[in-house]
Amino acid sequence: MRCFDMLVKLYELPDFHVPEPKLSEVGIRIFRPMPSDKDRIASFVGDNFSVVWKNEFEKAMTNTPVSCFIAADSNGKLIGFSCYDASYRNFFGPIGVLDEYRGKHIGQELLRYALYAMREVGYGYAIIGWSGEINEPFYRKGCGAVEIPGSFPGIYKNSLPEGEG
Repeated sequence: MRCFDMLVKLYELPDFHVPEPKLSEVGIRIFRPMPSDKDRIASFVGDNFSVVWKNEFEKAMTNTPVSCFIAADSNGKLIGFSCYDASYRNFFGPIGVLDEYRGKHIGQELLRYALYAMREVGYGYAIIGWSGEINEPFYRKGCGAVEIPGSFPGIYKNSLPEGEG
């Protein structure tokens, strides 16, 4: 699979983000987590996605304000997360939604919350790191992201391959 970074023009987002009403109608909330919830959410990310994403989530939790959002149902069950300024400043990601909740606009909302937060702190652009052909339609549709030619492996060139260490 071909991988690449993508670029989002934050200044072209609509002036205001109007949250998806269908989510609140079914009790799904998207919000910044409290530092006291870090371990629980980190376990969720590590168990359902990857240790690499868990590490990036934990880094996002050290920023002030925390540079991540979570999605939870009305019972507090975690169903998704998104981060920014985790690996590098001005980078969006990672993002993840449990399989059974995909296709319900939760990922798009997590993406938008993070992008609007990035714009609010002064970024004109956001970089979506290490995207690929599978994720490209999600990002194009959700925020008008475009491929950055020649961007792979980009900032990740010095990362250890998973499983080594």
